[in-house]
Amino acid sequence: MQSTSLNLILFLTFLIHRHLYSSASTLPIEARPTKSGYLPVNATTGSAIFYAFYEAQFTNNTSLSQTPLVIWLQGGPGCSSMTGNFYELGPWRLTPSGKQNIKHLELQPNPGSWNRIFGLLFLDNPIGTGFSIASTPEEIPTDQEAVARHLFIAIRKFIALDPLFKSRPIYITGESYAGKYVPSIGYYILKRNPLLPLSKRVNLHGLAIANGLTDPETQVGIHALQSYYLGLINEKQKTQLEKLQFEVIQLTKAGNWSDAADARNNVFSFLQNLTGLATLFDFRRHRPYDSYWVEEFLKNPEIKKALGANESMVFEKCSKVVGAALHSDVMKSVRFKVEYLVKNTKVLLFQGQCDLRDGVVSVESWIKKMKWDGLEKFLDAKRDVWNVNGVVAGYVQKSDNLSHVVVNGAGHFVSTDQAVNAQAMIEDWILDRGLFANKHIQNLFMDL
Repeated sequence: MQSTSLNLILFLTFLIHRHLYSSASTLPIEARPTKSGYLPVNATTGSAIFYAFYEAQFTNNTSLSQTPLVIWLQGGPGCSSMTGNFYELGPWRLTPSGKQNIKHLELQPNPGSWNRIFGLLFLDNPIGTGFSIASTPEEIPTDQEAVARHLFIAIRKFIALDPLFKSRPIYITGESYAGKYVPSIGYYILKRNPLLPLSKRVNLHGLAIANGLTDPETQVGIHALQSYYLGLINEKQKTQLEKLQFEVIQLTKAGNWSDAADARNNVFSFLQNLTGLATLFDFRRHRPYDSYWVEEFLKNPEIKKALGANESMVFEKCSKVVGAALHSDVMKSVRFKVEYLVKNTKVLLFQGQCDLRDGVVSVESWIKKMKWDGLEKFLDAKRDVWNVNGVVAGYVQKSDNLSHVVVNGAGHFVSTDQAVNAQAMIEDWILDRGLFANKHIQNLFMDL
């Protein structure tokens, strides 16, 4: 009874909090995408992926035909990339401002936008997510092969929209559950490209994953130890949490995928109850991230129309239907895809320092298990202090095609927490500058 009353109070508080905000009524001309709309993935059924593309603000003395294209995929599974767009790394970000005693959401230019010198493409993936259209629930992907197949079709259709897109280097990025999407589409592209004529290939140059879930069986095993050494739980609680983690691992090894995913949720629920934290996505926060602002904003018919989205759709930040479709996929690993990718293209793995779900220790745990000839060299590589504007922004470890970055002062939503630093990181990584430069080539020049 006490639990029911508490839940009711929390729910009412949440409703009151939400209604303290009113969303912007229009999307200003300057904040509208360069192109947006739908990329059909099934011409017969009409299923399509929604996209919003923002051309580079500055071309940095590079011809447009050579200006990199960065693709962003949100996680979830089933969360809209419009969160990445309007809350994290897009050119305009939702910001609360005081107005008539009500907090009004308005769009403000984002100083850390990823389209400063690159083209930036947001895809609502998989179908059924955000503004994307799934003709039937049955057509929503239930595994990473189906996700990658749809993404491959959508990316090629986007490239076909403009002759200049064909020659532009493509970098695929994403966060959280996109720790599976990004390797899966990268792997699919590299396997498919050799079978296609040059004109039909995707010009993939690299992949970047933020706070990713990539090798869940390995990653779920670190939460107890990580929380213990942070002082969030004691030794007895660590032992209790380890038992729950072991159950997840055993169910995963047995291939009981749905039960394993449920057991992983139990691990997080137990940890959150033990610690009393507002969110495991950032142990410093006194309340969860305000990403629901995006849902408030995109329910507006005028804004949907300005974006070229289907106006009859009720926008959801995260789709429960898509989440359910991929529930049995949650504990399946794609580490083998990263092992293949890092041999053939460059890969960036970065995490916010304060994320307890898919953070630094979680990712390092599976990096150490990679079957890759360059692993020993990577693990032995120097971990450099990374500075932005004269201040320590984090740490970079790089060897050959693999770069690993820890972003200081950030949780799960790295660009929300450290917009300018995240921008500096992605630009330097794509352009092979600073700590991301090829040290072998640098040394050659120094010897001349």
